[in-house]
Amino acid sequence: MVRALILASMLALSACQTTVGSYCDIASPIRPSQEQIDQMTDAQVNELLAHNEKGQRLCGWKP
Repeated sequence: MVRALILASMLALSACQTTVGSYCDIASPIRPSQEQIDQMTDAQVNELLAHNEKGQRLCGWKP
């Protein structure tokens, strides 16, 4: 599930190059359940954190 969310976010980011609008218009925080987090690899956790931290920095998302 989380892998699908990360993939969808990555696809949305690649669409930014051809779509009118900003990152903040199309992206949203990824909030996995504890069960999903427990099943994630370290690389997946790092990708998720990077996505959410970018949103905090650029869009004002709350942690």
